[in-house]
Amino acid sequence: MNTIRASFGRLENRVAIVTGASSGIGRAIALTYAREGASVVCADIRESVDRNEQPTNQAIRDMGGKSIFWRTDVGDSTSMKTLVEATVQEFGKVDIMVNNAGIAPEASNHLPIYETSEATYDSTMRINSKGVWLGCKYAGQQMIKQNVEAGDSRGWIVNIASVLGLTGKAGTSAYTASKGSVISLTRAVAMDYAPHNIHCNVICPGFTRTAMIQQMCEEDGTRKVLDAAHPLKGLGQPDDIAKAALFFASGDSNWITAVTLPVDGGYVAQ
Repeated sequence: MNTIRASFGRLENRVAIVTGASSGIGRAIALTYAREGASVVCADIRESVDRNEQPTNQAIRDMGGKSIFWRTDVGDSTSMKTLVEATVQEFGKVDIMVNNAGIAPEASNHLPIYETSEATYDSTMRINSKGVWLGCKYAGQQMIKQNVEAGDSRGWIVNIASVLGLTGKAGTSAYTASKGSVISLTRAVAMDYAPHNIHCNVICPGFTRTAMIQQMCEEDGTRKVLDAAHPLKGLGQPDDIAKAALFFASGDSNWITAVTLPVDGGYVAQ
C-alpha cells in the first residue's frame, strides 16, 4: 500500500480539522490533506458511513499519516468548542479549519417553499449555517492565540457552500438559504480575521458524485439532466473539490481571502 504522506508536502507540519470527514467531499479533503503532510482530525457524527469503507481516520493512519476521529455535532456550540480543544490537546495547534459538514433533506423530497416544513428549514440551517459559524468562531479563536513568525499566515479557514448558494433551484428553499448564508458569512469572517492574518474562503461545489445526491442520480432522467447542466458535462468528483480545498489551505493562497470559488464544471456561468 502506498504511503499517504508526501515528503515535503504542501501542508507539512500543519494540523487540520475537517468536519463531515466520514464520507464524500469531507473524506476526500481529509485524505488529500494527509497526503500533503497534515495531521488531520476527522470530525463527524459517525466514524464510518459505509460499512464497506474503511473509516477516514483509520485509512490515514494505515497509510502512514496522523489522524484521529472526534465525534462532533457541528450545530452544537459545546461540541464544536470541544472539537477544537481536543485537536489542540492531541496535536498542539489548529492551522486549518474546513467547515464541510452539511445536510440536504430536500435532495430526496423537492417541495416548494409553501409545502416545506419549518422543521426542515430549522434543521438545515442548524447544520449548514450555524455549524459553519461555530467552526469559524472557535477555530479562529484558537488560531489567534498561536504564535507565528511576523508576517506569516496564522491560519486558513475553508468553508464549503454550494452552487445553489449562488443560483436558485425549485424545491430547495432551505438548502439554498443555508448555503447562501455561508457565502456571505465567509466574507464577513474574512474581514474579522484579516488583521490576524487568518484567511477565510469558500468553495461552491457543483453537483458532485456523493451519497448526498445518490438518490437523485438513480433516476436515469434526472441524472441526464444533471449531467447536461454542467458545461464540462457530467458530475464532479469529491477529489475535484479536495484539490481546491488544498489550494486554499496552502501557502499558495497567502494573499487570498474572502473569495467565493465555484468548482462546478461551469454550472453558474450559464
